[in-house]
Amino acid sequence: MNDFLKVNKTLLTYSLFTLIVIAIFGFNFFINFLGNILLLLFLIPLLLFLIILIGFNSYKSKINRCDNCGTVTLGFTENCMNCGAELKGLNNNQINKKPSESTIEVKAEEIK
Repeated sequence: MNDFLKVNKTLLTYSLFTLIVIAIFGFNFFINFLGNILLLLFLIPLLLFLIILIGFNSYKSKINRCDNCGTVTLGFTENCMNCGAELKGLNNNQINKKPSESTIEVKAEEIK
């Protein structure tokens, strides 16, 4: 019996701890605790995916392509770094403009 306790000391410790927790807090607490851990294991990768998606969209909005040579530039530069042509991306006036000052053209069509 003494050899059994030496070999399986950690197993015995965890088993006693689990039985004490179930006896004090109840079986419902134990099931809820395991459920919350599984929920976190599911939600953490989802949260990381959403953060990566938002970062990718932010990065993608800053990319301009030159119509003349096809060079890809990052940021809000006015001229192409390769050929010097003017980029037709977002102008600084459009970037600094408040949304309340912008005009949106809407064309109404009749649906038959």
